[in-house]
Amino acid sequence: MVLSLVSLCAREVVSDHSSSPCWLRCVPRELFRPLLEAAFTSCRPLAVGELAQRWPERTLRIGGRRKRGQTAPNRLCIQALLLAVVRGLSDQRCALQVLDLCGLPGDDGGMGDSMGGWSLTVALCSMVVQARAAGQRAQRKDRERERKRFSALERQKDLKRERGQLKREKEPNGDEASNDTLVGVLGEEELIKGVRRRMEIQRKKESALTGVADTTKENEENDLRSNVLVHVRADLFVNARSWERVHMALSTSGPLKLQCRYLRVEEISVSIIKSLLDLLPRQGLLGIDVRYSSLRVAGLAELLPLLSTFPALNSLRLHYCNLNFRRVHPGQEEALKNLSQGLAQLHELQSLSLTALHLPGQLRALLSSLPKPLEILELLYLSLSPADLAYLSCSHHASTLQQLDLSENHLNENTLLSICRLLSQASSSMQHLSLSGCGLTDTLLGLLLPSLGGCQVLRTLALALNPVSMAGLMELVRMAVRMPSLRQLLYPNPLEDYQPGLPDLPSSSQLLDWPLDEATAISRTSNQLSQVLIESRRSDLFLTCDLLNYDKDSVE
Repeated sequence: MVLSLVSLCAREVVSDHSSSPCWLRCVPRELFRPLLEAAFTSCRPLAVGELAQRWPERTLRIGGRRKRGQTAPNRLCIQALLLAVVRGLSDQRCALQVLDLCGLPGDDGGMGDSMGGWSLTVALCSMVVQARAAGQRAQRKDRERERKRFSALERQKDLKRERGQLKREKEPNGDEASNDTLVGVLGEEELIKGVRRRMEIQRKKESALTGVADTTKENEENDLRSNVLVHVRADLFVNARSWERVHMALSTSGPLKLQCRYLRVEEISVSIIKSLLDLLPRQGLLGIDVRYSSLRVAGLAELLPLLSTFPALNSLRLHYCNLNFRRVHPGQEEALKNLSQGLAQLHELQSLSLTALHLPGQLRALLSSLPKPLEILELLYLSLSPADLAYLSCSHHASTLQQLDLSENHLNENTLLSICRLLSQASSSMQHLSLSGCGLTDTLLGLLLPSLGGCQVLRTLALALNPVSMAGLMELVRMAVRMPSLRQLLYPNPLEDYQPGLPDLPSSSQLLDWPLDEATAISRTSNQLSQVLIESRRSDLFLTCDLLNYDKDSVE
C-alpha cells in the first residue's frame, strides 16, 4: 500500500506528542481526518483523544470494511476515543453529533491487541452511563447556581424595600433618623413583626424549592432526553454476562444516545432478547444474529413478529438455536406454520443464515413464505434433503442469489443435478460460493466444473475439506484460471498431502483432524499450483488452503 504525502506527514506530526499543543491550535479542519487515521495507524492514543475532543465535523466514522493487510484499531486508541467523546461534550471546540463505530472491529473481533466486539460493547455502555452521570452533575450545578442567584436577587429586593421604608419614615424636620431614633420610633413590637414577616417569606420560598426538588429527577430525565448531543451508532455484541449493562445503556437518557445497526446475542433467553429489542429504535436495526441460544421452535415463532416491527431489517442469522424437525412431536405442523407466517412479515429480508438447525425437508415451508427474493443464503449443517435442493434450484430466490453457502451438506449424484441447475439460474448474480465439506469426489467435482465455470461474476469459491485427489485439484485450478472474475479460491488439500492411514472416502471431520505431510507434500502441491498461475498469467487470483484464515470479504 503506497501512502500519500499527506499521510506520511500526518504520521510524522502525531509521532511527537510533546508538539501537539503547537499544531492543535492552528491545524485546519481538513487535516483532522488524516491526522486521526495516522494516530490510529501509529497507535498514538493521546493524539487520538486530543483530535476527537476537538473534532470539527458533525460526523466521526471509525470502522467499516478494512482492506487486505489493514489491521484493526488498537484497544488503547479506541478507549482514548471514547473518553475524548465524553470530554468533548463540554468542549466548545467540538462539533461532533454522530459517532459511527459500525463495523468495528468485526463479527468475531480482531487479532493482536485490537478490541473485540464484546469488549467494545461493554466500553460503549459504560461511556453512555458515565456521560449521563456527568450530565446530571452539570445540571445540578446549574440548578444550584441559578437557585443561589435567585436568592441573592430576592435578598437585594428585600434590602431595597426596607431602605425605601426607612427613607419614608423621617423626622418632622425632614432629616433622616439615626438607627437609635429608628428603634425608638418603630418600637420593639414592630421590629419583631418585621422579622417574623421575613421569616415567613423565607419559609414559603423554601417550601417552593422543596416542591421543585421533588420533581428534580423527572425534570432531569426530560432535559437529558431532549438534549441528546451525540448519537452513537455501533454493532452490539451481547451475551449472558453483559446484557444487563447493555439494557441499562439502551434505557438511559443522557447526552449520548446509543443506537444499534447489527445486534448479535449469545446464550440468552427469548425474553431477554425481546426486552433488548424493545429498547432499540425501530428505524436503525439492520440485522440480528442469534447464537447458542435455546430458542426452540416456539421461541423463534414468538420472536419473529417483534422482528417485523423493524422496517429496515434485512439480515437474520440463527446459529445453533436448538431447532430440530427430525423428531416428530405434537404441534410440529402448527409451529412450522407459525414460523412461515413470521418470516412472511419480514418484507425487507435479503440475507438469511441458518446453522445446525436440523430442518431436513422443510426448506420449502420456510423460504417460500419470504416476500422478497434473498441475495445471501447460508445453510450450514442443515442435513438438506434432495427435495430441499430441488426446491431451492427452482425457487424465486435462485436467480437473485449473490452469496450461497451450502457447506457441510452431503452431496451425491441425486443432488448434483439440483446444484447445477441452481448455479445455472444464478450464473449472472453469484459472487461468493462455498461448498466446503460436501463430500465432493473427483467424479462429482468433474460433473460440477462446467456449471462453476459458467458463473460469470463469481469472485470467491470455497471447496475445502472435500476428498479430492491431486488430479482433481489440478482440474479445478485449471478451470479457475479461466474465470476472469474469480479472485480467491479456497482449495481442498489433495488426499496425497495427508499422512498414511486416511480412509478411501474420508468425511470432512476426518480431513480436518488428520495430520498433513507438511515436509514435502504441501510444498510440492503449492509449487504445482503456482506454476499453473504463472503459465496462465493470473497474478490477480489468490489460491489458499488455509481454512481458518480464509475471508471472502477480504477480496477488494
